[in-house]
Amino acid sequence: MHTDAFYTDKYAVYEDQFDPSMPDHQTWQRRRLKSRRVPKTKPEQMAATLTDDLSGEEIGFQTTYHPSRYEAGWLLDSVRTFYEQALITDVLAQVKGGKEASVYRCAADLSTGVDLLAAKVYRPQQFRNLRNDKLYRSGRQVLTAEGRPVKTTDHRVMRAIGKKSNFGRQVSHTSWLMHEFTVMHMLHQAGAAVPLPLAASENAILMSYLGDAKMAAPTLSQVNLEPDEAVRLFDEVLRNLHLMLAREMVHGDLSAYNLLYWEGTITLIDFPQVVNIFSNDQAYYILHRDIQRVCDYFATQGVIHDPDALTDQLWKHYIPEGFDTRADVDVV
Repeated sequence: MHTDAFYTDKYAVYEDQFDPSMPDHQTWQRRRLKSRRVPKTKPEQMAATLTDDLSGEEIGFQTTYHPSRYEAGWLLDSVRTFYEQALITDVLAQVKGGKEASVYRCAADLSTGVDLLAAKVYRPQQFRNLRNDKLYRSGRQVLTAEGRPVKTTDHRVMRAIGKKSNFGRQVSHTSWLMHEFTVMHMLHQAGAAVPLPLAASENAILMSYLGDAKMAAPTLSQVNLEPDEAVRLFDEVLRNLHLMLAREMVHGDLSAYNLLYWEGTITLIDFPQVVNIFSNDQAYYILHRDIQRVCDYFATQGVIHDPDALTDQLWKHYIPEGFDTRADVDVV
């Protein structure tokens, strides 16, 4: 993790270069004219610039896993912190590739007391494909790389985020990642069935690994359950929903695709989209969508529940009477 001073100094250059505070007319014109002479970068060229200047030898370690050309740079740079902290010794394989992040099986350092760990590495922002993230950011604080809220009076940061400058996008990216890390830490301490988060870098989260050396735990969507097991696991999902709601949280992307199954147990994963039930006016509908998706899967396993009734029951249990954040517009 980095100090506030390092975080500010590292990205202040973006603010100066791309988000100047009230530049004079001539300076603005020069930058505008200069920008017109720069040809548009194609995605494959952009990816190359992110990877060509980084190699395992230059960074100081090699991996058993051989990433693709477009993957190598940001993978090695993202997990370098975990090597330096003596948490991992190798990246062994990619176990999940996603629109927002990829997950890698890593060999853990002996000091951790485990054999394997999982590193979730976010894709570069240029290549991420997350729909409607504004829906989830609504009502929640912007976090620094240390997990501390950015003060709303920090107008430079808030202005950069609003203008979506390079600096602002980096701040938003860091906040997105740190929300996932802090939520996982809070839920794990509360006894929820979530991975144990060990560390975070600017672009990755290191956490406990589910699976073995040959395969990672499959998602619940890939599993057919025995009747008794299906009932038990639905109750476990419900227990975790209660734990989250008691801490004013809604998962935001819960389904059988974000529930891992291993040796008869389930684990909830992927928490960057968590919303607060009081500050996000779409929280009720996001909760309903989560419950609908979970009920849809368990219905195929013979466990039938009414998602509408269950959502209302949970909502009324945790929302004080007379306080209702439900908005008029439904979630897309």
